[in-house]
Amino acid sequence: MTAADSPLGHDFYCSEILRQTDELRSHLTGADLSVTVPTCPDWTLRELAVHVSGAHRWVAEIVRSKATSAPERLALDSKGPDGDEPDALDAWLARGAELCADALRDAGPDQAAWTWAGEATAGFWARRMTHETVVHRADAAFTVGAEYRLAPEVAVDTIDEWLEIVSFIQAAELAPQAAELRGPGRSIHLHATDVPDAEWLIELGEKGLSWRRGHEKATVALRGPLTDVMNVFYRRLPADSPKVEVLGDAGLLDFWLQRASFG
Repeated sequence: MTAADSPLGHDFYCSEILRQTDELRSHLTGADLSVTVPTCPDWTLRELAVHVSGAHRWVAEIVRSKATSAPERLALDSKGPDGDEPDALDAWLARGAELCADALRDAGPDQAAWTWAGEATAGFWARRMTHETVVHRADAAFTVGAEYRLAPEVAVDTIDEWLEIVSFIQAAELAPQAAELRGPGRSIHLHATDVPDAEWLIELGEKGLSWRRGHEKATVALRGPLTDVMNVFYRRLPADSPKVEVLGDAGLLDFWLQRASFG
């Protein structure tokens, strides 16, 4: 599936980048921006926000300039707004999301644009920046103790996209640890208990991993509310969290989580 073919659609992603950024901003309002983010311990809350908005601005430039090769990551690595005032960071976050969404809308999903993946289109970036923001919003929410829930269609697509990324990275041999995600005869079942048909089967075959939607027996199953299953899958919740249940070979799930991680 390409980003242009996604059932959520390009316009949805552009709007969701803005909406998720607004949610992120709400988590940061009144928070101590100097505290460490437990799920990203190399960052403070301010540094997390700078990373997200830097990514938005970097992608906006890629799409706006119709880049055909990897650009310098100056925007992504920037220090954010001048000064440490929370209001300045809030405005900077809002502006970065606007720049990203506007560039993506103007381009449309099929415009060519450099990516690190197999699909070199603006549509790829619309989907990627949506889920980049979704997951880092979880980091902020957990840090400040805010409630974190996603619309089912967004959480489902976040899992789908991550499986596509892991599959691509393994097939393209871009990360040594992804090569270890092989069989024989090992499989992982993800089962959302609160959303009908939100289930996946991941098979680690001898030739590499494959996945499909469906309810099937597996070596290990991860069960729980959809948002919590997604957060475990993205290593934002520990697999032994009381919010989820692991049935079967828990070691295989840990094996996956350790190796299906890139950055």
